Amino acid sequence: MAKAQKKPAARKAAARSAAPARPGAVRAASRKKADDAAVTRVTHETEVRGTETRVERVVERSPKPSMPDVDRSAGRGRYVYCIIRASQPLKFGAIGMDEQWSEVYTINFKDMAAVVSDIPLAPLDSTRENVLAHERVNETVMRDHTVIPMSFGTIFKTREDIVELLRSAYDAFADVLSKMQDKLEFGLKVLWDRDEIVRAIEQEDEDIHRLKTEISSQKGSTYFARMQYGRLIDGALQQRSERYVAEFLQRLRDVSVASRVNRAIGDKMIMNAAFLVQRDQEPAFDRRIKEIASAFDKLTFKYTGPWPPYNFVNIRLKLERAGQH
Repeated sequence: MAKAQKKPAARKAAARSAAPARPGAVRAASRKKADDAAVTRVTHETEVRGTETRVERVVERSPKPSMPDVDRSAGRGRYVYCIIRASQPLKFGAIGMDEQWSEVYTINFKDMAAVVSDIPLAPLDSTRENVLAHERVNETVMRDHTVIPMSFGTIFKTREDIVELLRSAYDAFADVLSKMQDKLEFGLKVLWDRDEIVRAIEQEDEDIHRLKTEISSQKGSTYFARMQYGRLIDGALQQRSERYVAEFLQRLRDVSVASRVNRAIGDKMIMNAAFLVQRDQEPAFDRRIKEIASAFDKLTFKYTGPWPPYNFVNIRLKLERAGQH
């Protein structure tokens, strides 16, 4: 997958942000003290953008007597990468987060499963290596499964905790997996050379061209002319940026299920969007991106994916002891 830079766009595999609170991922409070072994309340809220699904549920149970736990005494927890549908235990190979316990496998409940690997119960740094390992597992699993991605750094203490998560949030997970079935996420960032666009605007807009000429030829103070020029340039840049974004969204609408426009970063970026695409529509989406990039050769297109649907699934989980409300 290669980056399109003033050429027809192509996909580029890229590491995503290492921020623990990644938009669209599952967030979990999972590092507890030793006396919090039993998960006693699970609060979760599910939102699927575009389909307007919202689920809120609180599940409570009485705390169970503390039982000996071999993994706990050894200081091991379970790192959770994603949730999938699977009726039987699965193994994905030695691709996990920790070199000592790198085997990735599932913990199952009914036809639902968490994809996990063992990991030391210790703070996990969001290094590039760790973030890429997290992504590697999700990308491997999503080749054959629809996934609900967990955010980076989600660790549970025991197998029982994960089974309780799957049991209590079963309906919400099932609903999201159904809606995300065979759908992939692609990212599209569009950038421009601001100075080049300003020069084009100066030639095309009569008022701006006149002010530019006046400023360059005037011998006295040009303060007010420069202020007016700056306002006109800012307005023209904003209008042109919005026009580009609207056109790109319109041209990608029939080859995607949904889109989400995120905040653009810096002066060069004019579009930062995510698209949810049906798996069998991936070639059509790919062709359309290339067509757009060819037609707008003064812009730079950065096209990434496929990813799990981070921007289109938002599930927040809160794990607590009994008695904490």
